[in-house]
Amino acid sequence: MLYIVECSYADPESEASWNTFYSQHKLPALVSVGGFRASQRFRALSSRSPLYLAIHTITDAALIASEEYRLKGGGNFSRWQAHICDWRRNLYRYDDVFPQVSQDEVLLLSPAPLDFIDAELGYPPTILHAAGLDNNPPQRVAYILPRREARLLAGQEKYRIYETMGAQLLSSLDIQPDAR
Repeated sequence: MLYIVECSYADPESEASWNTFYSQHKLPALVSVGGFRASQRFRALSSRSPLYLAIHTITDAALIASEEYRLKGGGNFSRWQAHICDWRRNLYRYDDVFPQVSQDEVLLLSPAPLDFIDAELGYPPTILHAAGLDNNPPQRVAYILPRREARLLAGQEKYRIYETMGAQLLSSLDIQPDAR
């Protein structure tokens, strides 16, 4: 299951410290919660709101109502809360850990499949169906594309393109040992 959180941040003076907190403290705390398998954070390439996106792979929906989540990850950023806007949370059905998006790639999210990306460019879609919380949008289609392709797709209103803000963090249970 995917727990997707989106927001914008309205205070330019504290935005850098908020991003540092979120990326260096909040995400590691989240992947230490039992049932959080992976987390990765993104920033939209356009200025449309919401600007930030986090994709968390979790084992089930009950996890985000748990005491451990509340103590380690959920609701522990009161210092920045007043500046967080356009906050959205959704759960989507997904059976595995969402793939990591590298620095050389972008994440494209669309409300519907974009046939030309699959048929002409050769990148298959990942179709996600809402399973809880806001349930809006009810469906999302995700594509992981090379960054060079994003330049060809920029400026469209139908979909959003995101760049990663860092590597995907995995829980200790999902880190694969080196094969030697």
